[in-house]
Amino acid sequence: MDLLALLPAFAVAVLLISASPGPAMLLVFRQAAFRGRRAAVPTVLGLEAGLYLWALAAGAGLAALVAASEVAFVVLRVVGAVFLVYLGVKAWRTAWRSRTGPEAAPADTDASITPPVSRGGWWAAFGEGTVVMLANPKAAFFMIAFYPQFVPANRPLFATTALLAAVQVLIETAFYLGLAAVAGRAGAWFRRPRIRRRVDAVSGGVLVALGLRLATTTR
Repeated sequence: MDLLALLPAFAVAVLLISASPGPAMLLVFRQAAFRGRRAAVPTVLGLEAGLYLWALAAGAGLAALVAASEVAFVVLRVVGAVFLVYLGVKAWRTAWRSRTGPEAAPADTDASITPPVSRGGWWAAFGEGTVVMLANPKAAFFMIAFYPQFVPANRPLFATTALLAAVQVLIETAFYLGLAAVAGRAGAWFRRPRIRRRVDAVSGGVLVALGLRLATTTR
């Protein structure tokens, strides 16, 4: 079957995968809800950079080597699990530190206005997204299982995989930026001290749980 004929099915599959709850969606949501839509942009770009690197690795056959190597699988699993737990504990610490703070924003401040993201903050959010995506051995298995279904036999594997990955990046970027826009519009409510504290506590628990699940993942 021709590649163009496969693209609609590929796009639908990517959209469904993007809408599945997980660390990526949670990171984007937290950034947008607490710091505004623009603050979520580097997180989204970092996640998609990590995804594209995995796709290129799959096209070059490196993802298959990672999936086949017990050592590489364990290293990525541990790194990914530790990083997710770190992010979860970080959210818990934020919730704990703010528990003695005021219960409502001062009347003379506009909670819907957030300061612009600094250059250091931009790169920190970008790096966070990239690490979350790269330090996940499941990504290697996903690429190996998912992409070959949409690569016609008469097409070069690496070039076609790179093209499909670019399509996936465009779709996921649009989806996550849409999510960020929705969360950002409700940002004033999420940034209320009591609400933010609860969201930090819950999201921290989810990230820790995801990290522990990844740590116990087997092939």
